[in-house]
Amino acid sequence: MSQAPLTHARDAVLRRNNVQVRGHDLGQPALVFVNGFGGEQGMWRSVAPFFAAGRRVVLFDHVGTGGSQGCALAGPRYASLQGYADDLLEVCDAVGESDAVAVAHSCGATMAMLAAIRSPASFRHLVLVAPSPCFRNDGSYLGGFERQDLDTLLQAMELDYRHWARQLAPMIMGHPERPELARELESALNRIDPAIARQFARLCFGGDDRQLLARLTTPTTILQAAEDNIVPEVVGEFMQESIPRCELVRLRATGHFPHLSAPQQVVQALRELLDESWAETQPAALGH
Repeated sequence: MSQAPLTHARDAVLRRNNVQVRGHDLGQPALVFVNGFGGEQGMWRSVAPFFAAGRRVVLFDHVGTGGSQGCALAGPRYASLQGYADDLLEVCDAVGESDAVAVAHSCGATMAMLAAIRSPASFRHLVLVAPSPCFRNDGSYLGGFERQDLDTLLQAMELDYRHWARQLAPMIMGHPERPELARELESALNRIDPAIARQFARLCFGGDDRQLLARLTTPTTILQAAEDNIVPEVVGEFMQESIPRCELVRLRATGHFPHLSAPQQVVQALRELLDESWAETQPAALGH
């Protein structure tokens, strides 16, 4: 689909979210990459280019991160992840994309689900990389953390954000044999204003969005890595059982950022889905 004519409002969206559009429009659904907490669009650098020859690739930064405009966080819009989901819909509209494929990481996956529920026709398919609708253990549901653990994590951010980022990045990333990956995540976290990061983290780690899963009508594929220190494997199974049209793909990759640590596996999984599974897929019907 060709890019929509720029208006002042659309230009504001592009600047606010540091939107970058690459690739060639050959009539295939665009890929829209959605970051998780601490992520920046550059973290898709080893995945996105593989698809730019035959389709448009859309990259952007969440407000307050990367090259976005952090001042846009003022007001109630970002008091919930719905605000970020609405940003995703506005980004798609600003670049003239509908019927897109969203490739969303971690809590960005929740944003993509919220966006698809609000506007089902906007997305042909969701690909959720290391997603979790709730990081907290609750009865038989094992999200990975006790409430006290999450409270401690958020309190540590308040006390010394830089120290928190230095300690958390290696744990989230995994791969101690590749310390450069943890350093990249730490650098990205340190580029976020601590106040913005704390607000964002409370939304990502403190929420419970399990009720969304049954409402999601868009075809969905979960890409789950092994030995993820943030998201237990049972979470992927829970999501597969709860989302009406969902496939779970287990990667050989380990850690919470497979698009950084093993991008070739993510590329291969996307290629197989794009070439084989989505040829006849139609957008989900409009609904509430």
